[in-house]
Amino acid sequence: MKEKTFREVIADAMSEEMRRDNTIYLIGEEVAKYNGAYKASKGMLKEFGPNRIIDTPISELGFAGIGIGSAMNGCRPIVEFMTFNFSLVAMDQIINNAAKIRYMSGGQWNIPIVFRGPTGASGQLGATHSQSFESWYASCPGLKVIIPCNPYDAKGLLKSAIRDNNPIIFMESEQMYGDKMMIPEEEYTLPIGKADIKKEGKDISVVSFGKIIKTALNVAYKLDKENISVEVIDLRTIRPLDFKSIIISVKKTNRLVILEESWPFSSISSEISFFIQKNAFDYLDSPIDRINLLDTPAPYSSNLINIWYPSEEKLIKSIKKSLYI
Repeated sequence: MKEKTFREVIADAMSEEMRRDNTIYLIGEEVAKYNGAYKASKGMLKEFGPNRIIDTPISELGFAGIGIGSAMNGCRPIVEFMTFNFSLVAMDQIINNAAKIRYMSGGQWNIPIVFRGPTGASGQLGATHSQSFESWYASCPGLKVIIPCNPYDAKGLLKSAIRDNNPIIFMESEQMYGDKMMIPEEEYTLPIGKADIKKEGKDISVVSFGKIIKTALNVAYKLDKENISVEVIDLRTIRPLDFKSIIISVKKTNRLVILEESWPFSSISSEISFFIQKNAFDYLDSPIDRINLLDTPAPYSSNLINIWYPSEEKLIKSIKKSLYI
């Protein structure tokens, strides 16, 4: 075991897979000479050279299309967006080409491509740089969507994503790149589509994903001191979504709160709420609750961000309300 940061394991996962398979390459803005905008490809240009670690102009639509075309011709590209906020200009390529070509070709073409980069709010970055798009991409058949919450999961899931024959959206966070964790030195992968119970509990289930899992865990351990046992489920994969693990947990705790770093309308929490009320309604002892961003663009002022963003206080209030405390 060796302590690694989130950015280090991203580079390790890509490098290990590139050593194994010479059809894999990385393309994006500042991924080569600058070692990545967040240093998540540090040292890769030196090892693999400019034919496999490729700096691009500021044209997400263009280099996303290059990646998709090369995937149709035998390559396995990793396309880095400096932030998924910038992926909006590439959505025509992602949604109308990457997600649909296999279907429209009757299975003649696989599109083994990974689109990765940071998502969500990261402090005072303003309304156009603080958005979460997992529900947008997850609504499109043909795409898989992965959001790890820690370095261990990130490495295992990214390696699985690179090996997958489908287009994958792999979302990280600027605020997680410095997170540290003990990582096995031997190779490992993690299954796509399988949630993980980060903390077991018996009184209430909290479902979340991505960096805001830290909030859920902090609250769960605080409430342990009040004899409130919270089970924390990390989805890890948004599509395919592991509904089975959520239902098993709800049948045990009989209560559910969903914590999500996204707007409430048409969200992942909306989808989970519908599924649970349809398939496990008789097991619920209180209404499903959810905590999202406020339904406004991201503010810039720090005091307004604190109101806009899901907090430990909001989660504690929701849990106690569900428990009728």
